[in-house]
Amino acid sequence: MEIVAERIFDLVKKRGLEQKEFAHLIGTTDKTVSAWKTSRTRSYTKFLPQISEVLGTSVEYLVTGNKKSPPPTDGNGLSPAKRALWEAVDGLSDEQCEKLLGIIQEAKKLF
Repeated sequence: MEIVAERIFDLVKKRGLEQKEFAHLIGTTDKTVSAWKTSRTRSYTKFLPQISEVLGTSVEYLVTGNKKSPPPTDGNGLSPAKRALWEAVDGLSDEQCEKLLGIIQEAKKLF
């Protein structure tokens, strides 16, 4: 099996997804996913964005194996931690946001 497909199916297994369920979630058929698994085709490349979203990883990780890839997103481009920060500041005034931004910028210097 090709290395990208190995990463995909390793994550499918870790997520406890059945092949048919995985195929449905990414918008293809079980037969197509089976062809990826047996290396008959690499058509998964056009599904990489959907695959990465369903498996909670990045396209970069699937393609390169780079563990420093961005954290999983919630489908809106934000990691769960960034989503929580967004929700925490939602409703603050612009003045409050500017003060908080200053605090965050100072805190980043400590990291």
